[in-house]
Amino acid sequence: MHPLARLEAAFEGRGAIVAGVLSGTSADGIDVALCRMHARAGRLARPELLSFETLDFAPPIAARLRAILDGAPCGLRECALLGRDLGRAFGQAARELAAREHLALELVGSHGQTLYHHDGLECSGPASLQLGEGDHVAEQAGCAVVSDFRQRDLAAGGEGAPISALADDLVFEHLPRPLAILNLGGMGNLTLLSEGAEPLSFDTGPAGSLLDGFARALLGREFDPEGRHAAQGSADERLVRAWLEHPFFSKPPPRSTGRETFGAAWVQACLRAGGRPADLLASAAEFVAATIAESLERYAPERPRELLVAGGGVHHRWLLERIQARAGCPVVASGERGVDPDAREGLVFAVLAARAVLGIPSTATAATGAKSGRVLGKISLPSVA
Repeated sequence: MHPLARLEAAFEGRGAIVAGVLSGTSADGIDVALCRMHARAGRLARPELLSFETLDFAPPIAARLRAILDGAPCGLRECALLGRDLGRAFGQAARELAAREHLALELVGSHGQTLYHHDGLECSGPASLQLGEGDHVAEQAGCAVVSDFRQRDLAAGGEGAPISALADDLVFEHLPRPLAILNLGGMGNLTLLSEGAEPLSFDTGPAGSLLDGFARALLGREFDPEGRHAAQGSADERLVRAWLEHPFFSKPPPRSTGRETFGAAWVQACLRAGGRPADLLASAAEFVAATIAESLERYAPERPRELLVAGGGVHHRWLLERIQARAGCPVVASGERGVDPDAREGLVFAVLAARAVLGIPSTATAATGAKSGRVLGKISLPSVA
């Protein structure tokens, strides 16, 4: 039996064991969400999360990634080697968690590590680069792999992001609409789900890239735990408004951004404002909250019942308080509604991988601008030996 036919039988029968694997914009580890997925008559059911863990990168890979993401040059040799090494690391991480849970892994959806994402100003059109070769993931994981999800979206006229929005309709299928889902990773992005309509989604701007960049510069730490230092400061609203004058924030959806616009150089420019560390951290949190609240006000077709928050930023309690103060609707961690906030993106890539092997389209024009009806991802088949 062909490997994909075997997979389809697993989805239609006992349920396939699928891992969603990624390293986000912050590159602070490898997220692995292990789930069971069923399909009936070609339609996927909501994934059942079995286990989630963030595994550390090996120190040499972590150092290479951090240097490149902070602006160090990356030549062709290093790009090729890093793509290989990240693929191996993603595959090993998926295999390790599955083995620990005594589960036979059947499929991996591997997003990879974003090294470049267009800033919306590229005159030749959008482009994006995620490293972590799918064939290396497959060799290490010992199963089929779907990777490189963004490219078909880009080829079909989309932004290639926020890609997670394309599976939110299934991950959050059990919740009433209208609903807003906010992911707080290196960048923030919103998904707006309405009854009977395509998901509307777009990036709101920097989140962890700014907050963690300030923490590294001002505190000598990778992040501000729970936003405790920010909570001790006073935000400078004039500074917040000045940062909001960046042209990205006047661009309507579909829109996406990345470290090319809001990376280390932009963070350093923001730091030149000077002031007490706590006040700068408070201003950064207030700014992120303002980008989200203003995005909801301008672009949400109807007021959402709730704003569900997922991603690493959900642990920044002060930021959540500031979002609540500005958003005009209840702000709730997605875990309170049955979706682990740390596992949400892993679940997304498990869903996208399952759709790919089952031939189910994922693109949504309102989410990324891409033409509808496209299946995302490239498939690396398992060994038949």
